Amino acid sequence: MFISKALAATSEAAHGGGAESGGNFPPFDPTYFASQLLWLAITFGLFYFLMARIVIPRISGILETRKDRISQDLDEAQRLKDESDHAHAAYEQELAEAKQKAHAIAQEAKDEAKAEADRDRGKVEESLAKKLSQAEAKITKIKDAALAEVGTIAADTAEVIVQELIGGKITKAELAKAVSASGN
Repeated sequence: MFISKALAATSEAAHGGGAESGGNFPPFDPTYFASQLLWLAITFGLFYFLMARIVIPRISGILETRKDRISQDLDEAQRLKDESDHAHAAYEQELAEAKQKAHAIAQEAKDEAKAEADRDRGKVEESLAKKLSQAEAKITKIKDAALAEVGTIAADTAEVIVQELIGGKITKAELAKAVSASGN
């Protein structure tokens, strides 16, 4: 019920039907324009003064500080990047030198191993040559001994064959003469 009475009173005031209604809406009433413009100018001037003297210098100070900090950060980043590039170049150079040293060490070890293998092979070949010459000497000695005894073996064999086949005895001189005659 209260709400309906409030709505009715508002409706009458909006249509100009109430006892308190004096006519126009005050901000649009031309009698108040001069005072409104004066207060507008005073308020605008006050806000302008506050903005120009307090707010804008603080904002520009903050922006300048941020700009300086960003500039310093960029300079620091560039310095660190240069250091990093320098360190990377030094690392690459040291790595190349290390690879070169490793290659030289490997080549030296390979050469040493080859020289040692050649020395060992030379020793083995020398040892084998000695053993071969000793074996050849033994073979020659055995061969000479065997060839020297061929006549004796032939004579003994002939004696045994003659005894078995003929059943007679033959002298050693005759056997030696017969063996030497058959060897020519």
